[in-house]
Amino acid sequence: LHRARRRMPENADPPTVFKFDSNAMPIMGIGVQGDFDPVTLREIAQNDLSPRLERVAGVAAVTINGGLRRQIHVDLSREKIQALNLSPDRVVQILRTENQNLPLGEINDADRTLLLRSPGQFKSIDEIRNIVVVSREGVPVYLRDIAEVSDSTEDRRSFMRIWDIAGGEPAPINGIRMQVSKQSGTNTIQVADGVKKEVEKINSEIQGMRLQLLDDQSRFIRRAIGSVQEHAMLGGLLVIAIIYLFLRDLKSTAIICTSIPVSVIGTFALLYFGGYTLNTLTFGGLALGIGMIVDAAIVVLENTYRHLEMGKDRMTAAIDGSEEVWSAILASTLTHIAVFVPMLFLTGVSSIMFGQLAAVVSFSLAMSLLVAVTIVPVLCSRLLDPPHVIHGKTGAMAGFNRMVDGWLNKLDEFYARMLHLALAHRPTVFGTGIALFVVAIFLMGRIGFEFQPQTDEGEVTVDIELAQGSRIERTEAVAIGLEEKTRKAVPEATMLITQANGSGGGGGFGGGNTSRANINVRLVPKDERQRSNDQIAMELRRQLSGIPGVIVRARPSGGQQNMMRGMGGGGGGGRRCVVDHGLR
Repeated sequence: LHRARRRMPENADPPTVFKFDSNAMPIMGIGVQGDFDPVTLREIAQNDLSPRLERVAGVAAVTINGGLRRQIHVDLSREKIQALNLSPDRVVQILRTENQNLPLGEINDADRTLLLRSPGQFKSIDEIRNIVVVSREGVPVYLRDIAEVSDSTEDRRSFMRIWDIAGGEPAPINGIRMQVSKQSGTNTIQVADGVKKEVEKINSEIQGMRLQLLDDQSRFIRRAIGSVQEHAMLGGLLVIAIIYLFLRDLKSTAIICTSIPVSVIGTFALLYFGGYTLNTLTFGGLALGIGMIVDAAIVVLENTYRHLEMGKDRMTAAIDGSEEVWSAILASTLTHIAVFVPMLFLTGVSSIMFGQLAAVVSFSLAMSLLVAVTIVPVLCSRLLDPPHVIHGKTGAMAGFNRMVDGWLNKLDEFYARMLHLALAHRPTVFGTGIALFVVAIFLMGRIGFEFQPQTDEGEVTVDIELAQGSRIERTEAVAIGLEEKTRKAVPEATMLITQANGSGGGGGFGGGNTSRANINVRLVPKDERQRSNDQIAMELRRQLSGIPGVIVRARPSGGQQNMMRGMGGGGGGGRRCVVDHGLR
């Protein structure tokens, strides 16, 4: 790094080296629009908005893309500096020397020591113009005599356009994009909620400026967690319904279902003391384990019921029934847990994806075993009705039970016939099983592999690539033309975000290239449109192709892919003084 730093220009920002970490990816993108010029807008974002957002609990950093940074340009006159035998490097050195605060030492005053300094940084352009660069025959030569000093901006190498179609914006607005990164170990949803509250306060306090959320990873997290919660609850209700369908007794169903909340609540202790959070993986583990949690309890209850049919009292039936099957359900539970234990030793991304899932499922199964051999026998000894009570019930439920008994008896008869048929043709059954196994092995090799399936999360990204070295003005003109075509081709769009980041002013990936741009198309919710994001991407490939010298790629994207985007750059936006070496 230090060897590379010596080969870089003196005015270049220091290179940044960091270890890639998915937690360092921005969790939110905020668009800044206002009635200000690009320089003022960026300075407000850099000096006012960014510090306010960084004070939100859990926020690690806020990077800024777009706008223009202020620069003081000093255009030297070739003829004048040659006549004075003055080199441009000498002018640069004088500017650098004059623009600094110098310490002057200390002064002791009684029991105090005062530190003195000489403030010498430039406060106005006139101060720069009035610098004495050289003296000839006792006559000072000022910088204004040999150069034109102007308050200007850096060369434009990026742009950002936000078109809020759903919000009724008549045309795109040039603006700035702020990206918020959270601190490692903090909760994404809590940080995002804090940032949203601060954005609302800024919009209400600062006139002539509006902040708008462009990206919000917490939205995808909430949606995913809500979906898993919904399906977990639905799965639990279906489990209860199926248990009742086969047992046809409310007390027996209640005894079995006690293992579900006890096992789930017990698993929350693992999440708390293990430092886990309630996320899609842990909720998915709970949803997966709900169906297996009741297995051991059903076995204990059915065996206890069998002992009741033998004429034993409820206490004796519960003890004998649980003692007979506890080793069998222990072996069954350990077999299920053994499938997930290897996932606990995964490393890298696989560990993040499956480690918590395996831990939650394994612990919930262990809790269900504990419930089955302790709580279920106790409840059976107190609540389980003898067979003559269950079969002696009358009323509407008795008719329903007789109907279900008829279906189950027919199912038993069908299974008996199939079993006898299989035993009578054992070679055929064995050969068929071997053939199916071989076919499965063959098909597995022909199935494609991917890290995770593509999901429709309501976004399409159009990547634009021009010839290497194309100026930002040319790239922007092409992007604006494709932006208009995209809006017409995608009536489902709610927002278009067109940007190119060639500033190279920060730690982003792929920065410094003015020949690339992209258009991010936000779509209406999936249930409000007839086309998927993949179909829309295919249509955009056909509609946007054919421009000479321009490569256009359209691809469906979503919340998970947004997390893998490179961080946008954002260098310092302070007041800077540079010398233009292109002399005239």
